[in-house]
Amino acid sequence: MLKTTRREVVLSGTAAATLGLAGSLEFLPAAFADEAREKGFTTYKIGDIECTSLYDGIWKKKHDDGFIRNASVDDTKAALAKAGLSTEFVPIEFTQTVLKTADRTILIDAGTGGQLAPSAGMSTKHMEAAGIDAASIDTILISHFHPDHIFGLMAKDTNAQLFPNAEIIVPETEYKFWTDPALIDKLPDRRKGLGKRIQATFPTWSNIRQIGNDIEVAPGVRSLSAFGHTPGHTAFHVASGNDQLMVVGDIANLPALFVANPTWQAVFDADPETATETRLKLFDQAVADNAVIAGYHFGFPNAGTISKDGNGYVFQPADA
Repeated sequence: MLKTTRREVVLSGTAAATLGLAGSLEFLPAAFADEAREKGFTTYKIGDIECTSLYDGIWKKKHDDGFIRNASVDDTKAALAKAGLSTEFVPIEFTQTVLKTADRTILIDAGTGGQLAPSAGMSTKHMEAAGIDAASIDTILISHFHPDHIFGLMAKDTNAQLFPNAEIIVPETEYKFWTDPALIDKLPDRRKGLGKRIQATFPTWSNIRQIGNDIEVAPGVRSLSAFGHTPGHTAFHVASGNDQLMVVGDIANLPALFVANPTWQAVFDADPETATETRLKLFDQAVADNAVIAGYHFGFPNAGTISKDGNGYVFQPADA
């Protein structure tokens, strides 16, 4: 079972109350977090399933008024400062999850493929460091079709498949939305390129399988409806023995912002109200089930535990 780190800086109850928190709050020290990122991977067990978090990199996003629909840049900076983070930019990190079961090696989301932020695209190197042969991956689960989750499936210049021998499992609702020929004209200009790339590739690949909600995709692994961020956004529930893991994709971005303030609505969410409902529902489920939770943008290490704190939640990362 995953254990949360004991090398945190712990705020006293008095200090936490000053920050508006109900109890003590633990932070991962910057030096320790940097050490984990440099290593590039962490491992933990969920019952008999070996789990590996792979660090793909970071997007140091500039602040802008439109990033959070119902919070200002000042609000954002205050939340970052409260979490002990720099306020110079929004640190959006990318982290994938690999599951090794008795008979499968499963990759959850494919990463940026080095085709987005210049400081991202490191997961292939870190996969090798973790002793995982990319050729051994026989199943890839995709939470949704945003570029930081699917560009790692395809070569930058040719769109050639990078995992041609793996079964790629995708949410049916998501697939149908993005492959609708009428979609391109409806998309904003910033999304048209993505739509065209998806339609030029996915329908031609014979190794894609579409799934619905609450479907067992591998022994102990089920799809979990998490709509709102995109029309078919899907999380994955992993169970082995008495242990549970929820790999929640993008139901929330950076914990300092969207876990602490779960009703904040990021510009990336296609349906903000549904995304908020989903976020609260899955967070409450993780708390009630005492499940480990792993978020794609939760920083590194991206897996840990979540607990209720007033009107928000606290994410406590695992020991790397």
